[in-house]
Amino acid sequence: MNEVRIPAGRATLDGNLTIVDGASALVLFVHGSGSSRLSPRNQFVARTLNNAGLATLLFDLLTPEEESVDAWTREHRFDINMLAERLIQATNWAKQQAQARDLGIGYFGSSTGGGAALLAAAELPREVGAVVSRGGRPDLAGDALPKVEAPTLLIVGGEDHVVIDLNEQALASDWFLLHAAGSGGPH
Repeated sequence: MNEVRIPAGRATLDGNLTIVDGASALVLFVHGSGSSRLSPRNQFVARTLNNAGLATLLFDLLTPEEESVDAWTREHRFDINMLAERLIQATNWAKQQAQARDLGIGYFGSSTGGGAALLAAAELPREVGAVVSRGGRPDLAGDALPKVEAPTLLIVGGEDHVVIDLNEQALASDWFLLHAAGSGGPH
C-alpha cells in the first residue's frame, strides 16, 4: 500500500493505493457520509478485493478542513456534484500513474458515495467498467442516472427500508429498463 496525495482542483485528497501483482482492474472507493479511507469496513473490503487480484484506491473525498465543517453543517456530504467531480479527478489521476494506467476502472460506492459513483460513471462512460453501490443513493445521481452505461450492482441491507425504497425507485426508472433491455437482463 502506498500513501498518495491526489490533486483535485484547489483541494488535495489523501489516499491509499494498493496495486497487486497481475491486477487487471483498479477499484476506487467512494465512501459515504461520515466515512473515510481509514474506515475498518472499507479497509476490509479493499483487502478482500486485493486478495482476489484487484488493485484498490481508498481516498478521502473531503479534506480534513472540509470534514470538520461537514461534521457540523453536513453541507459537503450531499454535494453530489462536488463528490462526483472529485471522483472523476481521482480517476484521471489514477490513469496517469504508471502502475495503474493500463488497469480497468471500477467504482465501489456507499451511501451518498453511491450517487457520486453513478454520476461520475455517467461522465466517464469509456473509463468506468463497473459500479457497485452498497447501501447507496442512486436517486442522488438525478438526471445522470439514464446515462450510466457501466454494469451496476445495487446492494442494500434487508432492514434498511428507506434506502431499499430509493433503490427500488431507481430500478423502476427508465435507467433500469434501458439497461435491462439493452443487455438482456438486469445489472
